[in-house]
Amino acid sequence: MIPTCKIIITAVLQFTWGALQTTAGAVLTLILIKRRHFIYRGSVACEWGRGESLSLGMFIFISEQAQDRLREELCAHEYGHSVQSMLLGPLYLPVIVLPSALWCMFPACKRHRSRTGLSYYGFFTERWANMIAEGLTGEPFTLLI
Repeated sequence: MIPTCKIIITAVLQFTWGALQTTAGAVLTLILIKRRHFIYRGSVACEWGRGESLSLGMFIFISEQAQDRLREELCAHEYGHSVQSMLLGPLYLPVIVLPSALWCMFPACKRHRSRTGLSYYGFFTERWANMIAEGLTGEPFTLLI
């Protein structure tokens, strides 16, 4: 259980320093209000119908298709991105979100990953989120590598 003071500090950081991404996450959460929501380490997590997962400030969106251990690792990984949001503030969108989105969806990047066998999680933004999550959970990642 995370102490209430840490949750309050996290929320203040996310709604001030990380206001752009947290506002976008809040709007998306309201759009997905009928989906399953839960709290993960002080962040609002929402299951959605997309195959990808996403973090916008203190709001994380997890593929509803993920099961068991993968779901746990995805929550931790996306929370790692939430920590990046707190560290980078307004730089989170251009430094983390934009490169990650391109690495995920740009056809040339998909071909490169397929051709080289490189994991999506080998990209710097994703490796960093995994390192943060492993440090916070104390659990090594086995699926998101």
